[in-house]
Amino acid sequence: MFKRVLVLTWFALVATMGLASAQSPVLDRIIKNSELRVATSGTQPPFNAVSKDGELMGLEIDLIRLFAEAMKVNLLLQTIPFPELLPALEEGKVDMVLSGLSITPERARDFAFVGPYVLSGTSVLTDSHTLINMKSPRDLDKPSYTLVALAGSTSQEYIERVAPQAKLVTTQNYDEAVKMVIAGEATAMIADMPACVLAVLKNPHADLGTPSQPFNVEPVGIAIPANDERFKNLIETYLAAFEGMGVLEQLRKKWLESGDWVRMLP
Repeated sequence: MFKRVLVLTWFALVATMGLASAQSPVLDRIIKNSELRVATSGTQPPFNAVSKDGELMGLEIDLIRLFAEAMKVNLLLQTIPFPELLPALEEGKVDMVLSGLSITPERARDFAFVGPYVLSGTSVLTDSHTLINMKSPRDLDKPSYTLVALAGSTSQEYIERVAPQAKLVTTQNYDEAVKMVIAGEATAMIADMPACVLAVLKNPHADLGTPSQPFNVEPVGIAIPANDERFKNLIETYLAAFEGMGVLEQLRKKWLESGDWVRMLP
């Protein structure tokens, strides 16, 4: 099936290569160097993670490799701490960022986004049965609560907006945040729903839980520079081809619906 996708996307690449010009700086560089530079955090399973063998894995890692194969270029995949991902893109150090990035108006002011390829949502991970069954996210807004979130994430922004009275703590990755909840150092972790569900699966004896539905719906997409419309058009064409051929649906089932891959984590 992937071969059929590559055939479709190859035509898109040929067409776009013919249009590349001085107005397409990112695409010009990719074609000239035959290299696609992509950044991810490597700390956000099931989107991206490092396996026990030290290899990058996850839905976004599979998707990134499909893009490079379709474009017939070498893939330079970099792991960068989450708060530094968009600055790296802004500085021209990378061409794309795939790292569980929610598409927001604030981010769209400075970057272009392609997608979504996944619909996620904000949720809570806690050992408090009261919070698991809470009626409203506003129930988090208590001075006695310590809420932890990934630094620079929409989850951090969410806490600042709906629970300004709670104590906010940020971490560089989900593992640190989950450890704080288990140790009783945080009342709850606020994060994307897949990350909360994964934490429950990975820690079956910690009495952790998460609500069955997220607080909201957040589209997750690919961040690219805002100054290259032709590069954006190309990535949109590839993503549409992957969706049309059912490849994205296969990746979503593999990483979001099945837990078989969890055993590959450290």
